[in-house]
Amino acid sequence: MTLSFPVTPAANPRSDAERAEILANPGFGTQFTDHMVVATWTEGQGWHDGKVVEYGPITLMPAAAVLHYAQEIFEGLKAYRHADGSIWSFRPEQNAQRLNRSATRLALPQLPEEDFLASLRALVEVDQAWVPAHDAGEFSLYLRPFMYASEAFLGVRPAKEITYSVIASPAGAYFSGGLKPVSLWLSTQYSRAGQGGTGAAKCGGNYAASLAPQLEGIEHGCDQVVFLDSSTHTYIEELGGMNLFFVMKDGRILTPRLTGTILEGVTRASILELAKEIGLDPREEQIEIDVWKEGVRSGEIQEIFACGTAAVVTPVGELRWEGGSAPSTAGESGGEVTKSIRQRLLDIQYGRAEDTHGWMTRLV
Repeated sequence: MTLSFPVTPAANPRSDAERAEILANPGFGTQFTDHMVVATWTEGQGWHDGKVVEYGPITLMPAAAVLHYAQEIFEGLKAYRHADGSIWSFRPEQNAQRLNRSATRLALPQLPEEDFLASLRALVEVDQAWVPAHDAGEFSLYLRPFMYASEAFLGVRPAKEITYSVIASPAGAYFSGGLKPVSLWLSTQYSRAGQGGTGAAKCGGNYAASLAPQLEGIEHGCDQVVFLDSSTHTYIEELGGMNLFFVMKDGRILTPRLTGTILEGVTRASILELAKEIGLDPREEQIEIDVWKEGVRSGEIQEIFACGTAAVVTPVGELRWEGGSAPSTAGESGGEVTKSIRQRLLDIQYGRAEDTHGWMTRLV
């Protein structure tokens, strides 16, 4: 480990009463804890000046490279309080490895896995009062590590000064009114990523590119957008921020194969392992959109769900496109396989089930 994270306590932390009010109904991504992690990388020196400081504005020069050339990546994971008061995270080493894969693609420096984990521990240690109670329901503390080019210059080259940071936000249940299927708009005009692009990296530009089609989907009464491959517009890839799974009548459970244009989700990888434990045959394949359209009508596809850190597992309802639609297989709250996989993940994350895979890492 090359970094340490000494703490400078916040001068103006939230009061216990303010924090309790926020934790009673935190929503998602709108409230933040009292502190944040910051570290700097410079060419020739590497990573240095790790610290935990008061959460607040970031100072950037107008010529900071991230503002002009989008040299930026991020991660997302959660901290969960268990019944004994300890605080854990789900497979954070996978997030560390994905951060470094993203860094390589965006010409950013690697952050050693042990430094990544140490940064999470440092922030959660000082802000542990912000982690919701074990009996609060599907509440957690969302952790957002990110890295960006902070060097001030105009010119298309990798920056020589990089800033790494971690902020945290208490998160309520994604489905406050119970599990509900999401309706999807099939984007035929837009693609999320192309071959050789940044589709497999977790960078802000991928998400910015999904916003226009997201608006298009909303205009057609849908919650999310599903994207096809950019070359043939034939194969299913993913949503703007979630991976897809199809539960087949014959016991297979399919998810689009990683092609370099799909983000390799941590939840996705975990479901591929859990599926075997409930007697399913998990497979990664290229899946044509016509398989979806015809499969739900014929009954060959029995359930469809999306997955990601924020929502864990989300049942998928109706698919719509210009001039047509495919019916929902989800009922009012998703199928039995969807709910079973979701519950298994949650039970492991919140410490209600034995972690036979060694997926949980204690932070505090």
